[in-house]
Amino acid sequence: MPARASARRRSSPPARADALSAAAGAAGAVTPEPAAAAPASERSLDDMRLTRLLGYNLSRADIRLRKYFSNYLGTFSLRPAEYSALVLIGDNERLNQKRLGEALDISPPNLAVLLDKLTERGLVVRVRSEQDRRAQHLHLTRAGRALLTRAEASATRMEAAVFAVLSPGERALLIELLQKVASAP
Repeated sequence: MPARASARRRSSPPARADALSAAAGAAGAVTPEPAAAAPASERSLDDMRLTRLLGYNLSRADIRLRKYFSNYLGTFSLRPAEYSALVLIGDNERLNQKRLGEALDISPPNLAVLLDKLTERGLVVRVRSEQDRRAQHLHLTRAGRALLTRAEASATRMEAAVFAVLSPGERALLIELLQKVASAP
């Protein structure tokens, strides 16, 4: 993005031609007629006000990341929220639906739909708690674990491709800063 942004900041061809004409005229040379202005559709887009906004840049990065996610994990028929749910369920014993919803910031009705889909696919089961019969814990099935193992390998390759433009230190810093923003009150 910085290369594109800096390209937009450069003078347009007519502005450079005007500057060259003025310099040539000052030296007593004959100046050519200025070139006609490029049609609006061919001029570079001035998005400087947007590219200075963190939210805009985060949105642009998210669009790119979602495209990569679709390319790398689309074969598993998982959306980002479903993938995240599988990872959290796999890593946390005795995880209940309420805690999962809070962790992913998904409303209870939307989480119920997400879990129903994962259950219908045979990836997740809801198991009644032995300590509190009112509570249900979420567990990955054998098929869920197998799918998650393959999906995690693809996610690792995806992140390597997306973030290849960053050094390991920049990547760690980006993660740290994004976590700081995400956890702010």
